[in-house]
Amino acid sequence: MLSSAAATARPPVLSANLPAVVGQPVQMLSGAMANWLDHRLHLQHGPIDLIITAEGDKGEVAAAYARAADAFCGLLDRLVDELAILRLPAESKITGRLKGPVAKRMAAAISPYLPRHDKADFITPMIAVAGSVADEILLAMGDKLVRASVNNGGDIALYLAEGAFFDIGIADDRDTHLSDFAMAASGGGHMPLHGRIRLHYDDGIGGIATSGWRGRSLSLGIADSVTVLAQNAAAADVAASLIANAITISSPAITRQPAASLVPDSDLKDRLVTVDVGPLSADEIDQALAAGACLARHMFDDGQIMTAYARLAGRSFIIASE
Repeated sequence: MLSSAAATARPPVLSANLPAVVGQPVQMLSGAMANWLDHRLHLQHGPIDLIITAEGDKGEVAAAYARAADAFCGLLDRLVDELAILRLPAESKITGRLKGPVAKRMAAAISPYLPRHDKADFITPMIAVAGSVADEILLAMGDKLVRASVNNGGDIALYLAEGAFFDIGIADDRDTHLSDFAMAASGGGHMPLHGRIRLHYDDGIGGIATSGWRGRSLSLGIADSVTVLAQNAAAADVAASLIANAITISSPAITRQPAASLVPDSDLKDRLVTVDVGPLSADEIDQALAAGACLARHMFDDGQIMTAYARLAGRSFIIASE
């Protein structure tokens, strides 16, 4: 969830891909839908569902929303055209075969992990799709705003001008059944929050992502949630997914199924993904978290992430600068 510190009035419409009034959505030529949620913009096409906010000069805000809608029109179609390549196991030469900007972002986001990847592991550019879409739309909005965000189902791309900030809070499984990463204005959010962090322009954080077996995406691991802060949403998306995959053990308490039996066109195919986690012993929980913490520490030391926070069965770890 994301809410602005200071709500702004709905901006004037500068694109045919934007609705004129709240409650009357517009269907773009590509089939994508656009609608206003008060001052926020909702863009949806197939599995892509974006909530966009922009703050700043009224004219710049209006122009940013128009550019976001125009960039979104046809985005899914361009991705679909390259799905066959994007679902292939990662190779350094994939990037040269891709044409669309989002597809290229996806390949670039996994490239730091290829040198240490071995045949026992598995990664495709699809691991970065949600964050890459968010980054692409945020880039289209421009850099003349005070702050902006593109939330793609929990993978969030952020823009902050100098002097601006975002307050973020982490809600974990002590609060709700489904772990989530919530962003709220100073003064509180819609869920009870155990932690709150203020992000400033100088922090260089442009992306937030959360992964885990309880979420909307399939996971090879058993983490309830892994939240990552990184330079952009694509980098955070990849890291959160890989850390969540690494948090795992072999135990009869864990139920797994082939990915294709749940999502027939999944790039994970017949690899076993987690569908349920029963009671685990303290040693099992610690062992699983330790594996994820080791990978997160490597990512942090390599400069690929700024922060990682993971939870499993009421226990957690955090990797961050002191």
